Amino acid sequence: MDQVLLARMQFAFTAGYHFIFVPITIGIGLIMAIFVTKAYRSKLPEDDALARMWVKIFTGTFAIGVATGITMEFSFGTNWAAYSRFVGDIFGAPLAAEALFAFFLESIFLGMLLFGRNKIKPSLYVASAWLVFAGSALSALWIIIANSWMQTPAGAVLSADGSSAVITDFFAAAFNPSTLPRYAHTVFSLLVMGSFVTIAVAAWYMHKGTYADAAQKMLRIGSIVGVISVALLLVAAHSSAVEVWEEQPTKMAMMEGQYETGTVELAAIGFVDEATQETFALGIPGGTGFLAEGNFDAEYPGLNDLVASEKYADINVDEMPVNFVFQVYHIMVAMFGVICLVLILALIFGRKKLVAEGKGLAKSRFLQWLLVISPLFPFLAIQTGWLTAEVGRQPYVVYPSTTGPDGVFMLTSDGVSASVQSFEVLISLVLFFAVYLLLFVGWARVIRRFVKEGPVEPAKAETRVDAEEVE
Repeated sequence: MDQVLLARMQFAFTAGYHFIFVPITIGIGLIMAIFVTKAYRSKLPEDDALARMWVKIFTGTFAIGVATGITMEFSFGTNWAAYSRFVGDIFGAPLAAEALFAFFLESIFLGMLLFGRNKIKPSLYVASAWLVFAGSALSALWIIIANSWMQTPAGAVLSADGSSAVITDFFAAAFNPSTLPRYAHTVFSLLVMGSFVTIAVAAWYMHKGTYADAAQKMLRIGSIVGVISVALLLVAAHSSAVEVWEEQPTKMAMMEGQYETGTVELAAIGFVDEATQETFALGIPGGTGFLAEGNFDAEYPGLNDLVASEKYADINVDEMPVNFVFQVYHIMVAMFGVICLVLILALIFGRKKLVAEGKGLAKSRFLQWLLVISPLFPFLAIQTGWLTAEVGRQPYVVYPSTTGPDGVFMLTSDGVSASVQSFEVLISLVLFFAVYLLLFVGWARVIRRFVKEGPVEPAKAETRVDAEEVE
């Protein structure tokens, strides 16, 4: 019944649930735009049917994503009122910009996609699809700006009474040291998610033996987008990791389970015994330093030395969730390896010639089911990456980064609202769980229906509906 823990759990649950739909929305936003463009260029009815299907899937996911995102903003004024007062001068602009610029852009042109197919020029219709995707990506930028400022504050000073952060340079605050690396890391991971959803739908059709041509097109486009996104993600992830090493040393120490200063092992798997402050891992000695600086002998400060400094004197090492951060970080890395393996299998066994001959993916039930469930791998990577970023900065809700302005930080325990009681947070958490479960079931049923209907041309769809009514 600890108020701070319950408030953190509630925000983690609502944010994690919301982030089921955000990756799918942004990821398939690109897929949708590609298929709309392909239909415009080919003028083929089957391509148009594919485009229609992905517009419907995008819309259904977008709607529930909007609904579940609103609750998080309300919690800033309830559970996290003290935090909101501290960062209000910083957060106001990006959150308002996200609604005014990104969300409106996305919503307006999504309306044109849904209701303007036969009322606007085809070229404008195609542009609308790309603007919907651009709006979703822009929305992510503003949210990343707000969150990155919590990780690496910049462009602000502490107010005279010490109660809030006051912005001094908007662009320095918006484009703080972690904004661009984290944005690139996030967006490319979402595009990977979208590509895997596309591959999963294609594999499902192959498993069912339906829509063979559409399945082959989806598999090809999903694989191409996936390969490009994974390659870009690798670069972005490295850049983001370097930023963490430079700006958030305590987070980096927890990610690698490092209590004492020294070289850092690049671990594959392991376990951190928090009681004895020992890390048991299988990995490459000094591998982390080699990735960061090209030097196996590079040394990084451990938690015990960091907390001995004035900057991180508020940290109690015995209370730090080191093993949790270590595990979720390495799960994220492991999922990246699985993602690469699945993509290689899709490329090798999903070749058009091989499938046409009834071999490869067309024959292997194991590969079909592997690709059907494959969106779970980027989903796990995204969720564990988010947990690494947010739990890793504890016990701070605004982290005192290496280059951050003096005094501009806030402990998580100081950010909760004093007027909200523990039992109130617990009740709302239970209610959120019940309502969100119903929403998820509803969303899953709607998307299942869209996929089951498939990329059917409008005339054929009407004929099928009439036949079903006769039956």
